[in-house]
Amino acid sequence: MRIAIGGIATESCTFSPLPTRREDFVTARGEELLRRYPFTAFRTSPFLPQFAAEFIPTLGAWAMPGGVVEPDAYQELKAEFLQALRQAGPLDGLYLELHGAMYVRGLEDAEGDWVTAAREVVGPQALISVSLDLHGNVTARLVEQADILTAYRTAPHRDVLETRQRACALLVRCLQEGIRPQSAWIRVPVILPGERTSTEVEPAASLYAQLEAVDRQPGILSASILVGYVWADDPHAAASVVVTGTDREEAWRQAARLARQYWDVRKEFTFSVPAGTTDECIRWALAAPEAPVFISDSGDNPTAGGVGDVPAVLERLLAHDVPDAVVAGMVDAEAVAHCRAAGLGAEVNVSLGGKLDPLHGSPLPVRGRVAHLAPPGPPGGDLAVLRIGGVQVILTQRRKAFHTLADFQQAGINPLAHKIVVVKMGYLVPDLQRLARRAFLALSPGAVDQAIERLPYRRIQRPIYPLDPDMTWQPPYHSTNLSMEERDVQTPGSDPDRRRQSRPRRLRFLCPAAPR
Repeated sequence: MRIAIGGIATESCTFSPLPTRREDFVTARGEELLRRYPFTAFRTSPFLPQFAAEFIPTLGAWAMPGGVVEPDAYQELKAEFLQALRQAGPLDGLYLELHGAMYVRGLEDAEGDWVTAAREVVGPQALISVSLDLHGNVTARLVEQADILTAYRTAPHRDVLETRQRACALLVRCLQEGIRPQSAWIRVPVILPGERTSTEVEPAASLYAQLEAVDRQPGILSASILVGYVWADDPHAAASVVVTGTDREEAWRQAARLARQYWDVRKEFTFSVPAGTTDECIRWALAAPEAPVFISDSGDNPTAGGVGDVPAVLERLLAHDVPDAVVAGMVDAEAVAHCRAAGLGAEVNVSLGGKLDPLHGSPLPVRGRVAHLAPPGPPGGDLAVLRIGGVQVILTQRRKAFHTLADFQQAGINPLAHKIVVVKMGYLVPDLQRLARRAFLALSPGAVDQAIERLPYRRIQRPIYPLDPDMTWQPPYHSTNLSMEERDVQTPGSDPDRRRQSRPRRLRFLCPAAPR
């Protein structure tokens, strides 16, 4: 079997003023790309059945979540991917790693466009398997063009590699057994922040815990619940359920059941840690006997698409005269350059933040001492630490997430040695969860505001919960309620030559039932 691998992934916040450009994407090709999928190097693994397959790398491109992707960046990457796909020659299958929440300026459905273009190259006979982030917004075009869809099942994301493996394993199995799978899709009119839908707490914990059991049902290959991406003013933004299988009726029943369960518990989703205003979180942290106490600056979270330079939480720390705190971090290339020019130990006057996202904050004038300078390193570039009274602010040349102890160590800071650690993120990622003795979530301002009712939605499909809290809805229960006409289905044999023969595309039954 000949299977190509590639993809593109980013989260696009349409409320962010900062566009995602070509230079924001990290790319991989050849052996470098295959190293991202180490399970492909083994003929036998716990995830892939024993098989003989050739994996052909094309192009992989990934960008930190940010604003809308510039069209020229997308088109350049797409053109290179398609050229590599053509050069790969005849293919039995294609695995694509996507996100589901990429938005390209002027293009309504970027991931659907990417998969459609890939389908035109590989032809109707090849199988396409797609893995998604559970914060992806699924579209009809994506489900129609892909044969297999599967998504992460944990948030914070602990199963990234496992999901990639599952997508490839399903692809290999279908090719080996001559299976042409079908996908049931139901759009659920609910859109919630990821911080309110963590799979580590209820009700999401129970919802996602049952997915493995659904996978084992006769006629089912994979079941996925996608929360959707809330910071996209996009008609496709919504939760959804996708069930891929071989039994049309069973896939439909399972999808309807999961969609009904998700809808029924929509009002039970809440933050996994105590949440409040920035002032409340600071007071709670100061009163807590434990240390360190982590505070999430959630509205300016760059890993959700925020800009990362809103100084609102820093301003409140200084107003409270907090004696010992770290802010990780703030992107401000001008301030970093000023600190570097002044030198280690120098006193400087700078205006921090408010340059990239003036809608949510103004530059904050401060005077501080340069406490640390680090050499340039990916992805944040130059780094400086400015001490302002009892608060140390990690400044970066470019946007950077502080997710690991190593990120802090690069700045010469041990978070365990401080009372308060402010991080620009939502829920804490696993590495930081292990460090935090207590954690609070500040409902701070920014492009990824957790109070989504305050966001200026114009294009999102309404009604949708919680923007329309009194709406009612029920999933379609019968597979006769399909939005597409059924096509003739030809079941492929196991012979590779038969698989490469052109044949009609089989039905994907799509069920975006209208809310009531």
